[in-house]
Amino acid sequence: MASAKADVHWTYAGETGPDHWAELEPKSQCTGKAQSPVNIIRTTTVPAVSDAWPLELHYPKSTLLRSVTNDGHSIKYDFEQGDEIAFKGVRFGLVQLHFHEPSEHTLNGVRYPIEMHMVHFSEELSRYTVLAVLGYEGKPSPGYDWLEAYLPLSPGQTKPIEQPFDLASVLPATLTPRFHYEGSLTTPPCSENVNWVVFEQPFMLSEGQVNLLKQNMPTNNYRGVQPLFDRVVSLVVH
Repeated sequence: MASAKADVHWTYAGETGPDHWAELEPKSQCTGKAQSPVNIIRTTTVPAVSDAWPLELHYPKSTLLRSVTNDGHSIKYDFEQGDEIAFKGVRFGLVQLHFHEPSEHTLNGVRYPIEMHMVHFSEELSRYTVLAVLGYEGKPSPGYDWLEAYLPLSPGQTKPIEQPFDLASVLPATLTPRFHYEGSLTTPPCSENVNWVVFEQPFMLSEGQVNLLKQNMPTNNYRGVQPLFDRVVSLVVH
């Protein structure tokens, strides 16, 4: 999620892959102890209630989708300012959503075919809150059909959209259970200023929809799971 500076060339494999990201940008935090993604093991999470980890989505059905870009690392959809979430009492504005194939986070060691990141930012805190939705193959999703209507895109290409989009069409039916932990961006500079919200309930899309996203992104555009160290993953079930 969230790319590095334009003059830093990084990839997902070889000498510019994840094992070398810290070398490519010396001021990065890619070797820190609060890195993402992680493997979430449900039985080792700390039970919590929604009152302790309140999450409110303020997405009107008229959310304006501005454009879609193939930035060479993922397919990124950019939104008009104004839509937001409230997490732990703080407002975070929706910036963009993008995809990783296969998933970056794993649940109980299982890696899913796709993962969507909905990136939000608070200017006040200079901090991100990212909603992570895991996807699995099944029946087609009308929401994904709508997003993929603007594909294919060649690397570096942007297409204007300027159309309203209902974000509920690509979100799980329920916001619980969900996992919370503090981590980082999953791309350079791997800044450790991210609140992660990972929904346990995956979202269903078709094999064809997964393949179309795959064809428009670098192969295996995911970072491997990182050690938790002393961090705690909270589980909100209601």
